[in-house]
Amino acid sequence: MKIKEFKVKSVNEFQELVNKKDFNISYAVVDSILKNLKTSKKQIKVFSVKCDEENSILDITLNKKDFIDTLKCNLVYFEDREMYEECQKINDGIKLLSNLK
Repeated sequence: MKIKEFKVKSVNEFQELVNKKDFNISYAVVDSILKNLKTSKKQIKVFSVKCDEENSILDITLNKKDFIDTLKCNLVYFEDREMYEECQKINDGIKLLSNLK
């Protein structure tokens, strides 16, 4: 499965995106979780960040035990954008994960 890669000049630039709650990051996180709802892995690779100035690639991962809380936290950003079909997918994912516990 191909994961999202963010290209930035520096780690600081990526941190600014995180601080501004960039929706593209939220979307990538939710998308990765929804594609891995039934994974047996303890953690998944969510996306990569390619930093040009540092000539490095950072792999961002998420523990499976944090899937539900992460989906709940990101749901509000989809609601704000009135992306109701995606909201339903997120809620379905939360329900599925809750039933798997």
